[in-house]
Amino acid sequence: MANYYTEHPEFDFHLSHPLMQRIVELKERSFADKDKYADAPVDFQDAIENYKRVLDITGDLAANVIEPNSEEVDLEGPHLVDGRMHYAEKTYENLDATRKAGLWGISMPRRYGGLNMPVTPYSMASEIVAAADAGFQNIWSLQDCIETLYEFGSEEQRQKYIPRVCAGETMSMDLTEPDAGSDLQRVMLKATYDEEQGCWLLNGVKRFITNGDSDIHLVLARSEEGTRDGRGLSMFIYDKRQGGVTVRHIEHKLGIHGSPTCELVFKNAKAELCGSTRLGLIKYVMALMNGARLGIAAQSVGVSQAAYNEALSYAKDRKQFDKAIIEFPAVYDMLSRMKAKLDAGRSILYQTARYVDIYKALEDISSERQLTPEERKELKTYQRLADAFTPLAKGMNSEYANQNAYDAIQVHGGSGFIMEYKSQRLYRDARIFSIYEGTTQLQVVAAIRYITNGTYLGIMKEMQENKVSEELSSLKVRLTKLIEVYEHSVNYVKEVGSQDVQDFLARRLYEMTADILMSLLILDDATRSPHLFTKSANVFVRHTEAEVTAHATYIKSFIKEDLINFIPSHTISEEEQ
Repeated sequence: MANYYTEHPEFDFHLSHPLMQRIVELKERSFADKDKYADAPVDFQDAIENYKRVLDITGDLAANVIEPNSEEVDLEGPHLVDGRMHYAEKTYENLDATRKAGLWGISMPRRYGGLNMPVTPYSMASEIVAAADAGFQNIWSLQDCIETLYEFGSEEQRQKYIPRVCAGETMSMDLTEPDAGSDLQRVMLKATYDEEQGCWLLNGVKRFITNGDSDIHLVLARSEEGTRDGRGLSMFIYDKRQGGVTVRHIEHKLGIHGSPTCELVFKNAKAELCGSTRLGLIKYVMALMNGARLGIAAQSVGVSQAAYNEALSYAKDRKQFDKAIIEFPAVYDMLSRMKAKLDAGRSILYQTARYVDIYKALEDISSERQLTPEERKELKTYQRLADAFTPLAKGMNSEYANQNAYDAIQVHGGSGFIMEYKSQRLYRDARIFSIYEGTTQLQVVAAIRYITNGTYLGIMKEMQENKVSEELSSLKVRLTKLIEVYEHSVNYVKEVGSQDVQDFLARRLYEMTADILMSLLILDDATRSPHLFTKSANVFVRHTEAEVTAHATYIKSFIKEDLINFIPSHTISEEEQ
């Protein structure tokens, strides 16, 4: 029987990373739960085996329930009936199967009914579900919103809502509005406190809300009358059982058809304040979005894997001129590049997840006791690493999912353009990944300060010190030279002293950064597991060499005056012209 976990040894490889020891130690509080809960691990190896059991169940359901349902879900999609969203019929089967398997609230502490799993294995489960159906992964992975409620809500709210999510109730984050997309400071959904009813009332419209008719919503709303910026926004918890919200419209989308994208109308909807007023955008949404971006990175890797699987299978079976097309160098070249991007993208995804795991666990511990000076230093180190790596993991993997889905159709030739083949659905589904939860352009904005302040360069030079196998030593030499080229490019842009030039060249610097860091990671992976990653290391480092060299050449030849030739004239003042 097929299993999307056991078929891919890469998962166990990433679970064996040295940082997992520290992650488990922190997450399990030195295994304090072992005397309270029958399913709590007694030591590190027992914890890893627990994660593997959950991933095995996820892999089985993904391959044998979710994926077989995916075509019907794509064709039917959700529909609107009397102001309520109804999932596709097969989506209800997926929900029922994952609930019975206990795959909801799995990152939450056991005292609320969760499995206390770290972000890293949870992200693996998310990747596996996405490989089966990216649309259903959206519905399922939005349970991650409960992390924000757990982190910032009161204990009363935790006890009220977290067990419901662990039992399988769905969630959504209601942020965007018709006039507030990426610029969330423009959110105007109104929140007013009603003294008589002793609760907040929400009024207004939300748009493009993924899984918008969920059971429990986190809603960004304007609580401070007269304000028009982010300082007047707060976060609220809305419970569908309270009523007051209707679905006005379900978007008809290019892809991820199983995931409902709703326009919601709030009319005196009762809600609870989550955390403190005025911190909704500047603190809570930032935490929410970082988790969501890691989730999209996992979703992207899952679809990249599915696209590679489809292309590889077709290339082996399809014959032209009396031989399988995989034997043609042009096809094999495409497949090798797909696999290299998949492996490198997965490596930065789980490196980021491990960084998040350590700092989040330490933050959680700090709410229970005072951290030692060493722990505070450790928290700051890993939070900084997580903040730096998240925009790379989300941006690059979402782009790679698009590229791999594109190449999967190309390998199929004309058949890839036919709706009966799965590759066309993967292509449609992938297109949104580089748009929602922060476009790739916004990931560049998030990363650029770490480029210009030398954070990434410092990380590269630290990683350069890692030993690689003799077989990979020539690749390391090539990367050493590329890091020098990268440093010169960054310094050149800084020396120009123009914000416009920096902004214009930021995407090229971003891609150079990500390419080099992923190359260093894949070299480390190939050293630890040659049979899994040596081929991808060879392909990806050469890919990086080509990309970095091209970007560096472009940057080196760019001067401030060139902006006149590239930026539309109406955006430049007469003085600048």
